[in-house]
Amino acid sequence: MRGVERVFSVARQTLARWIEQIARALPKLTATLARALPNDVLELDELWSFVYRKSNKRWIWIALCRRTRQVVAFAIGDRSEETCRHLWESIPSAYRSCHAYSDFWDAYRKVFDANRHQSVGKETGQTAHVERWNNTLRQRLARFVRKTLSFSKSDQFHQWVLSIFLHHYNLSVNV
Repeated sequence: MRGVERVFSVARQTLARWIEQIARALPKLTATLARALPNDVLELDELWSFVYRKSNKRWIWIALCRRTRQVVAFAIGDRSEETCRHLWESIPSAYRSCHAYSDFWDAYRKVFDANRHQSVGKETGQTAHVERWNNTLRQRLARFVRKTLSFSKSDQFHQWVLSIFLHHYNLSVNV
């Protein structure tokens, strides 16, 4: 933001206000999704981030459709069963019947239907797309890099920037 502020001679507060206005005007993430198909597969993962200081951890939980490479749902919170439940509740009903793969984090087993969910190791390749997506997020948004000088100063701004990115990402994926 400081770079944009310098290059375009725009106050950081103005830039922050624009980001807020854009984020609040976004439609639901479901509006960016391709239609779910019966044989679609979801890949689930969570990645660590922080707000203001590294001790203030935030986990971003992602459900990615393997066929379309679109982010179907996300949740931000801690690494608890409750946040995993928020992820489940944000998955559109058309995608809830899809088979899902995740790592062995226990919250997934407690929240997702055992008939449609399978915990797997990275060596299986069943979560390769969502793991790659995590790298894309970290490459494109400095605030999600582990060792960085860029970071969000508030939970709300963290959510707004992620939402804007997810909408743009989903709409730019060739389905």
